[in-house]
Amino acid sequence: MRNFAVTMSYNGAAYHGFQRQDNGITVQQTVEDAIKKLLKSEIGITGCSRTDAGVHANEFVFNMKTDSGIPCDGFLRGMNALLPEDIAILSCREAEPDFHARYSCKGKQYLYRIYTSEVRDVFLRDMALHYPYELNVPLMNEAAAHIIGTHDFAAFCKAESLALVKTTVRTITEAKVVRNGKFTDIYVSGDGFLHNMVRIIAGTLIYISEGKRAAEDIDAALRLKDRERAGKTAPACGLYLNKVYY
Repeated sequence: MRNFAVTMSYNGAAYHGFQRQDNGITVQQTVEDAIKKLLKSEIGITGCSRTDAGVHANEFVFNMKTDSGIPCDGFLRGMNALLPEDIAILSCREAEPDFHARYSCKGKQYLYRIYTSEVRDVFLRDMALHYPYELNVPLMNEAAAHIIGTHDFAAFCKAESLALVKTTVRTITEAKVVRNGKFTDIYVSGDGFLHNMVRIIAGTLIYISEGKRAAEDIDAALRLKDRERAGKTAPACGLYLNKVYY
């Protein structure tokens, strides 16, 4: 049995997240349907993350077990011919038998993208949060430094998901805000993330730029596990799984 490690990118606007579910079309279902057509076999894929509805991926890794003799370059070409235009296979390699896209992952980097312009760009619909004012990037970076380290991020998790995780402790290795022309990009890297964690971090940093929160509120939210001390949950459209580390 061969174990393929596959990297893809996708525009998540049309999908109900990555993971297969009953109430909508997902990235996993779409990819597995294409694999079935290509390999003439029902094969499940294991993803590195569970992105939510409307969330995108610049780099997403999955693995799959197959007894097919198809070469990796043939798999890449065949899949890209079968997949819709909002999903692309970037690379494929034959991995070690015990490689697991999720459990072998050592960390991820997320990007939250904000388009800061008085007038919205219609071609960025579903691809970035439109915010009609300049953001205070230096102040946001000062606040982002409070997130770095190992903390209990219960205050930065969707409340309904708290009971579904064994621990809310995570280690964040990078949190920075970069102005890139009319875009303000928030990068967050760590060993793992809770449900809506990056979107809440992004919303909190926006609130801090607006003067609705202070950097000290981040410390209090972490210490007290108080969701009210953090900011709003930013919309899904600006979130990208940017890199996956093994």
